[in-house]
Formats: sequence, C-alpha cells, structure tokens
Amino acid sequence: MRLLRSALRWLWYHRNYFIIFLTPIILLPLPLKYPSSEARCGYAIILMALYWCTECMPLAVTALLPVILFPMMGIMKADKVSIEYLKDSNMLFIGGLLVAIAVEHWNLHKRIALRVLLLVGVRPSLLMMGFMVVSAFLSMWISNTATTAMMLPIANAVLQQLRDTEAQADSRDFEAAAADNHGFELENRGTKQELTEEKLPETKAQPEERVYEHQWTPESQELRRRATEAKYDLLTKGMSLSVCYSASIGGTATLTGTTPNLILKGQIDQLFPDNGGVINFASWFGFAFPNMVLMLILTWFWLQIIFLGFNFKHTFGCGGKSERDKEAYAVMKEEYRKLGPMKFAEIAVLIIFALLVGLWFTREPGFIPGWATVLFLDGYVSDGSTAIFMSMLFFVVPSRMPKFRDYGFDESGKKVKYPKPLLNWQVVHERMPWNIILLLGGGFALAKGSEESGLSLWLGEMLAPLEKIPPFAISILLSMLVATFTECSSNTATTTLFLPILGSMAQAIRIHPLYVMLPCTIAASLAFMLPVATPPNAIAFSFGNLKVIDMVRTGFMLNIIGILTINLGINTWGYAMFDMGTFPTWANTTSTKP
Repeated sequence: MRLLRSALRWLWYHRNYFIIFLTPIILLPLPLKYPSSEARCGYAIILMALYWCTECMPLAVTALLPVILFPMMGIMKADKVSIEYLKDSNMLFIGGLLVAIAVEHWNLHKRIALRVLLLVGVRPSLLMMGFMVVSAFLSMWISNTATTAMMLPIANAVLQQLRDTEAQADSRDFEAAAADNHGFELENRGTKQELTEEKLPETKAQPEERVYEHQWTPESQELRRRATEAKYDLLTKGMSLSVCYSASIGGTATLTGTTPNLILKGQIDQLFPDNGGVINFASWFGFAFPNMVLMLILTWFWLQIIFLGFNFKHTFGCGGKSERDKEAYAVMKEEYRKLGPMKFAEIAVLIIFALLVGLWFTREPGFIPGWATVLFLDGYVSDGSTAIFMSMLFFVVPSRMPKFRDYGFDESGKKVKYPKPLLNWQVVHERMPWNIILLLGGGFALAKGSEESGLSLWLGEMLAPLEKIPPFAISILLSMLVATFTECSSNTATTTLFLPILGSMAQAIRIHPLYVMLPCTIAASLAFMLPVATPPNAIAFSFGNLKVIDMVRTGFMLNIIGILTINLGINTWGYAMFDMGTFPTWANTTSTKP
C-alpha cells in the first residue's frame, strides 16, 4: 500500500510531462482516420484546448503551437500564421496597458482610491460600497490584479482600525462601569453561570450597537470581545470578496478592461472582416457600462445580505460620527497625506489618460461622424492607433516641469541634470504582460486556421439544429456553460476557444453573432466561485481568512446574477444598439477555403 501511494504521488508530480507527451499520441487517430483539413485543424485545436485547461505548459507557449502545427499539417503557410500574432487588437491591448503602467507607476490610482473612500466615510456598508465603486472604476483602466492588490491592504488597514477602536471603547466602558459601581463584582457574581451560557450576539450587527450597559462583568466583557472578533472576521471576509468581485466586474465595462473583451473584438474582425467596426471602444462602453453598474449594485446587495445583514438604520449609520469612526477615518486621511500634494507627473498622466478616453469615445460615436472619419480616410484610424499615439506621449512628456535652474538631487544623492520622461522602457519591460500578447495571437491564429481549413463551416452545419431553440435560451445556456468553464480555466483561454465556435454557430442558425458572442465574452469574467479561478480571487483568499466554501457560497449566486444581468442587457438596450433582431449582411460570409 505504501509503495502504491509513493507511485501515485510520483505520477502526480510528473503529470505535466505525461500530459504533454501522451495527449498528442492519444488524439492521433483523429487525423489518421479522417485525413481532411478539418480533422487536422480539429486535432490542433483539441490538443491546445487540453494543454490550456491543464496548464501543463505556460499558456503563452501553448499559444505558439499553431506556428508549428498548421504549416506541418498543410493548413496554413508559416508566414500567414505568424502574421496573426500581431494585429490591431494587440496594439489596442499594448496601448491600454501602457496607460495602466503609467497610472500605477505614479501612484495616481492610489490617490483616486483614497480620495473616494474619504468621501464615502467608514460606516461598514458605505465603506463596502466605496471600495466596490473604486475597485470597479480602477479595473476599467488598469489590470484587475493590480487593483485588487492595491485595494485590499487599504481595506484591511481601515477594518483593523475599526476593530481596535471598538475594542478600546469596550474596555473604556467596562472601566467606567466598574468605577461607578464599587459593589459591581459582588452583585453580579451570582449571574456568572447565566452569562457564560449566554449565546454570542448576532455577528452581522454593526459596530454602533451597544447592548451590555447593565451587564459589565469580566465574563460579559469576554463575550463582547469574542462577538466583536466574530463580527469583524465576517466583515473582513465580505470586504475582501467585495474588492476582488468588483475588480472582475469593473473590467467588463471597457474594451481594454480585461483580455476577453479584446479577444471578442479581434475575433469579430477576424471572422467577419466587413463588420464596419461594430465593436469599438464607444459601442462596447455603451452596452457594457450599464450592465456593469447593474451587476455591481446587485452584488453589493447580495454581499450585504450574506456578511452584514440588511438593516438600513445600522447599515447607513444614521446619526453623527462616533469616536471610533473618526479614528478609522483618520487612518485613511493619514494614508492620503503621505502621498503629498499632486505632482506634475501625476497631473500629466491624468491629462493624457483623460485625452485618450475622450478620443476613444469620439473616434466613431455612431450617431455623428467621428474625428477619425472627418480628419482622416474612413476606416484607416482605429482605437489601437489612438492608444499607441497617446501612450507614446509617456515617453516624451517630462516627469517634472522644465526649468532653467537645476533639478536638485535624486534618492541616491546624485544631481539631476534633466527631468526623466513619465515612463522609461525598463519600467514597461518589467510590468508589461508579454505572455498575453502571444495568447491573443494564438487565438487569432486558431480562428484563421479554422476558417482556412473549413472547420468553421463544418461546425456551423453540425450546430444548425439549434435553430429550433429560442435565441434567448441559447444565449443563457451558452453563458452558463462559459461561466462554469472559466472557473477551471483562464478567461483568456476560455474565450479564445469558444468564440470562433460561437461565431460559426450564429452563422449556421442565422442569428446576430453578437447575440451569443457578447454575453459569453462577459460571462468569461464571472469567475467568482473558486480561489484559483482568477488572480484577484487568489489575492482576496490570502488576505481575507476565507475558506473555499465562503467563496463558493457567495460566488454561486453572483454567477447566476451576472448571467441574468448580461442576458437582460443583450435583450433590452443591447438589442436596440446592435440591431439584434436582424441577421447582419456582414455576417453572411459563406466562402471558405477548402
């Protein structure tokens, strides 16, 4: 038995090598029995899907497999495959990330976060709302992981201060009660047994509740301390989950907020080249932002019910601020004070960022001609061009106001002869996730290979019977499938695998491609149930003393809320925005290369 355990342990430790070498051999009968380009392309896609799901190799390395497999299998020439790895969507991704890196480098995101939190105050429910709003807003522009990593330490510091000040207040109350009643201990000794058997107070109660004025004995003080600990443990769990969930939700609001959004744009442009830019920054924001706000509000309500209880009087803290509120508020104020006055570099980054967002919205707003159409040739300037142009300014604009006098000394004591630019390549190189660029490219290569081999057409024909099912039911079922799949796989890999298939299916059953592709793309970001599902979940899991069951219990309902919200959006304002009721002419592409 011991030998068997050792053997199984050895196999588990070496499982990645077995998956890498055995999977291609096990799948080999597929192209051998069916010697067609469709079967060969299917072999490559299944192999990559298994490698991505098991992560036996880095995701980016697996994404390079089309460069090897497609030419060797006669699906595409090597030069045509390689071109797919750097398209306009990749440029948009790089430009958006450069903006995010600049914002993080100059701590502008922390200043925004603390400023908003100082406005909302420290009452638990309002504090949770503040953290969620800030996390969602920041993750619209910078990575979800960076947002979560920055916000959770701030949340923990504020909650710890609230916990400490409540404990100190309890201690002061006990001392005051003992001083007022000299016979205190003798009078209450007879009630010792009753107090030790007393149940803990409701842990969802808010910090302002005071219920022991007539029972301040050492035993009741201990009960009060344990109740406070339990209450703040629950509050810490709720706050940690609120930050990571709102970061994931906020990323869905903008085209550059999270990678799946860009994959959708790239796949739509790849599969339907004549779509006329149906997905751009403005159109995505018009659909996804209201959906994000609705999802965020419902998430806040659900977290209230689970972790705080929903009592309006205590939730919103009617009345003046207590001493403990003021002390916790002082913690955030001190953090904000440490940032000092706003520097020239922060102002410059904020101006460039605001200009970029303004240019994105006005490039092709839809209801009037945009600046890209008026000033340049129609269809030539994209969101990617705009992002790269504005992000290049970070390497040009100085980080200090230019002046004729010297610039003082740097941190190492060396004299500064000239102001450095807002960003340098060393900072970018360290923070840029180059692996995602390869992953995006691998997805585009797969989509192109499916089209060239005829696999897309074959899949569409196989899925044609779905035409009998109502479109809204198809959308909900596929969203549920993707949301479940993304709990165990990266959201990038999930959308890369599913979107080309969904595009083919939409063509076959003649429904608007975005009617299924758009909900499924956003559903890929609904990874709320497991710590390993996304990096924000993992960070929250380590910070908030959470158990897996806490995340599963809370996240399961949020998955359902998210799926219903997305499908509500696609059948209401999204239906009107993208004219979902008609099958678009640009989607009617039936010509494929055998």
